[in-house]
Amino acid sequence: MDEHELASIVNAFIASQRQLLLMLELLKNDTKRITHIPYETRHRIRQLAYFRMIHGSNLVCRQSTRMDRRCFAILCHLLRTIAGLTSTKVADVEEMVAMFLHILAHDVKNRVIQREFMRSGETVSRHFNMVLLAVIRLHQELLKKPQPVLNDCLDQRWRWFENCLGALDGTYIKVNFPASDRARYRTRKREVATNVLGVCDTKGDFVYVLASWEGSAADSRILRDALSRPNGLKVPKGK
Repeated sequence: MDEHELASIVNAFIASQRQLLLMLELLKNDTKRITHIPYETRHRIRQLAYFRMIHGSNLVCRQSTRMDRRCFAILCHLLRTIAGLTSTKVADVEEMVAMFLHILAHDVKNRVIQREFMRSGETVSRHFNMVLLAVIRLHQELLKKPQPVLNDCLDQRWRWFENCLGALDGTYIKVNFPASDRARYRTRKREVATNVLGVCDTKGDFVYVLASWEGSAADSRILRDALSRPNGLKVPKGK
């Protein structure tokens, strides 16, 4: 091998090395990477999701939370002033309540709220429990002690029902159960639901609620259970 051939081989090797380095550089710059979304951007997306859900319109608010914007604002006010619910470092009261109501209204999973509000699963779970405990603390405000209808009652709907405390009725609420339990919760309309007994006073305020009964249970059986419980429905004598 003469010097000319050796020089040609060296030059070809150097050229191939340069070509390889150039290809590596191009591949490095062309790599598709998932960019990290800045905090400010994620915060704006959360605000947009909350605004669209609550403040877009009363129709959208009802579809998302099962209540209109006025009722939502009243609930947030009660939770803040009476139940002691406060904003955290990552979420304010309104966003916490919106996540809570959306879960209850549509029976969605934690991961759905993660995607809608760009929150971690731990954040969604923790704030859901905070709102749940606050709602439980509102029971004295939400459940009223009934007052009997007086003789001089001027309300045309109730004046004929002297000493009446209110009215009661049952309703079905659709729920999800394991396949082994669905037969007990299937209603006469073939829907899987729980039978809930609600009792209201003459003003329409709830005074008693009994949930968790199977959808196949008769209303009379549920009423007997409500009356027999130690902390159940109490009806004074003569009422």
